[in-house]
Amino acid sequence: MTTETSGATLDPAGVGSAARFERLGHVGVVTLNRPRALNAVNAQLSAAAGAALEQAQADPLVRAVIITGAGRAFCAGADLKELARGHRVDDREHPEWGFAGIAQHWIGKPTIAAVNGFALGGGTEIVLACDLAVIDEAASLGLPEVRRGLFAAAGGVIRLQRQIPLKIALEVVLTGEPLSAARAYEIGLVNRVAPAGTAFEVAFELARTVAANAPLSVQQSKRVVHYTYAAGSDWEPEVWRINTEAVDVVFNSEDAKEGTKAFTEKREPKWEGQ
Repeated sequence: MTTETSGATLDPAGVGSAARFERLGHVGVVTLNRPRALNAVNAQLSAAAGAALEQAQADPLVRAVIITGAGRAFCAGADLKELARGHRVDDREHPEWGFAGIAQHWIGKPTIAAVNGFALGGGTEIVLACDLAVIDEAASLGLPEVRRGLFAAAGGVIRLQRQIPLKIALEVVLTGEPLSAARAYEIGLVNRVAPAGTAFEVAFELARTVAANAPLSVQQSKRVVHYTYAAGSDWEPEVWRINTEAVDVVFNSEDAKEGTKAFTEKREPKWEGQ
């Protein structure tokens, strides 16, 4: 894979951090970085991953964000050893960010899960929190919590039913059985199935496609999709109020002028994100 590395930035905590941030061109990469523990989530990972998302959101050059795991796993869920010791696995400074610093952490830029390996339980809940998902053909998703006397409380039982048909979501939640990569694609839970070992590369190409578009247009499109999804009807005034807010931002932007001008001049647009 060829990537743009000019101007790449690495999280100050470096490779020793429980999660790290890097920018490759206009794509931000958040890597869960506890490979020996299959990237199981402890308090340090939650704090580092949440901070990495904030860094991606604040960086004006980042237009899309990939979340992936170091080593052979994406995320093995909560660190059960930490829980057994009575330790918290969330970020005490930012409990509003939720599980792994990600599950309830909204950022305006599109997020893409690159599921490079094991991702059951909390790993699947991180995937559900992302806007798009790419999965390795050998990986699987699932919510096995009911087999342990628990339930998928980090968004699993909330989000799964919104992303796939209800009866299939209930089957996944109530049986605890895993979904293969092929099945996850078939039911629309992921966008791409990548050949073995290439989940990040496929996710990166998807991210670059998103990042090539006008930043404000992309971010407002994401906002309108999420904020209007739960509406009972597309005729409701609130839906159109949200849409009008996005129109005001996007259609009055410099990028809107540049997009039409570039089309007329038959050249590639140069986005400013404003």
